[in-house]
Amino acid sequence: MSLSGGYPGMAGPPAQPKKRPTWVVGVVTIVSFVLLLWLIELFDALTGHQLDNNGIRPLETDGLTGILTAPLLHANWEHLIANTGPALVLGFLVTLAGLSRFLYATAIIWIVGGLGTWLIGNVGAPAYNGVVIETNHIGASGLIFGWLAFLIVFGFFTRNIWEIVIGVVVLFIYGSILLGVLPGTFGVSWQGHLCGALAGLLAAYLLSGPERKTRALRRPVRPPQLNT
Repeated sequence: MSLSGGYPGMAGPPAQPKKRPTWVVGVVTIVSFVLLLWLIELFDALTGHQLDNNGIRPLETDGLTGILTAPLLHANWEHLIANTGPALVLGFLVTLAGLSRFLYATAIIWIVGGLGTWLIGNVGAPAYNGVVIETNHIGASGLIFGWLAFLIVFGFFTRNIWEIVIGVVVLFIYGSILLGVLPGTFGVSWQGHLCGALAGLLAAYLLSGPERKTRALRRPVRPPQLNT
């Protein structure tokens, strides 16, 4: 007689596939994304960097398509190498909030940050004979600034202790690069950095909605006070 229950000789219920740990999914996701950036830059280098013309060109209708392509493009290998480390670290940390939240946060930062760059990308741009020189914004740094801002504030919205700790550690290690949202170095898109960071704050607020709603429901309702 079978000791596992059911009838003798019958197979038990099919085993459920083991779920991969969150950190494994995060590593695979962000490494795949960064690998894609390197493959695109390799193709771009081999074809004379013609892809770089597809960045965000502010206030030009044909520059709107750059919102979708700009984070995938880099001016040269040095530009890509500078973005690779922060992208791996910060992108991975965002995946720890859950893959769906990572995807939604990235989409918000990508689109909203890109649209903001399209709107203000010419602010502070050099001019020649009173005419602003056309700018072309490319690179994943706007996305990186968005992930950074997301990580710093997300825990304070969710009130999750580990997410707060991650935010504090990230602020301590990477906080100085937030100065990149200010006008400064020529050729660096501070507009893209600023809009990416603001989009990251928006993503953190929107995606912390379930925790904020739960916290609001737990808040005791005070009875009305009647004066006599």
